[in-house]
Amino acid sequence: MGSTTSKSVVLKNETEIVGKAITKLGAGTQGPALSIAQAINDAGILREDISYSIGTGYGRNSFVDFMEGDSQLSELTCHARGAKFLVPTVRTVIDIGGQDSKAISLSEKGTLVSFFMNEKCAAGTGRFIEIIARALGLEIDQLAKVSSQSKNIVNISSVCTVFAESEVISQLAKNVDISDIIAGVHRSVANKVSGLVKRVGVRQDVVMSGGVAQNQGVVLALEEILHCNIIVPKYAQLAGAIGAALYASDSLTASKKE
Repeated sequence: MGSTTSKSVVLKNETEIVGKAITKLGAGTQGPALSIAQAINDAGILREDISYSIGTGYGRNSFVDFMEGDSQLSELTCHARGAKFLVPTVRTVIDIGGQDSKAISLSEKGTLVSFFMNEKCAAGTGRFIEIIARALGLEIDQLAKVSSQSKNIVNISSVCTVFAESEVISQLAKNVDISDIIAGVHRSVANKVSGLVKRVGVRQDVVMSGGVAQNQGVVLALEEILHCNIIVPKYAQLAGAIGAALYASDSLTASKKE
């Protein structure tokens, strides 16, 4: 239950994803309920067929009461578990969500060792990219393709989203190529996030999760700054939900033993 999107996963026998959904509405809206319903429908089952459920993300504290869930867990814990499920060799997780960014260090067994999160600021998050895209009159999924055409990356120096937006508009007024501006925005986000990653330490394999992982422009900028290869798994945006589903399976197994 993220800030801008809701993701749900139905997991069977702790190994098989049989249902999934991503809804472009976050915590505090009908997004989580829609996402759950869509994932269950995708799995071809009924709500009562779900044995155990766990919520995570911004809206996790309301999950038990309003979504009839069994429990809730920290998104850090769930992203670490989900990333390990998607890429067994992962040691570093970079997650860029709608409202925050985090870098997570894992042990060889996949347990969380340390983490760092950004301050309460939109800079270096999906929200930052969304605001800039709107100012440029583009859809978010267009950004990576446009930025790949850049020949002279513009330096976006402002760390504040509001000032950065003004800076971008100023660049447009100077007839600066839009591809160079977007490449600069991607570099700005990567610079912000790379600081978090360096603090936990860059250890291969490095995996990126969250919605921004779909933006190849940001991924490439991060790879250049961190001097490493970054793996973007197929279900990168579902990593947190997958982790929650895995912990739900653990809880169900434990309850059966009692």
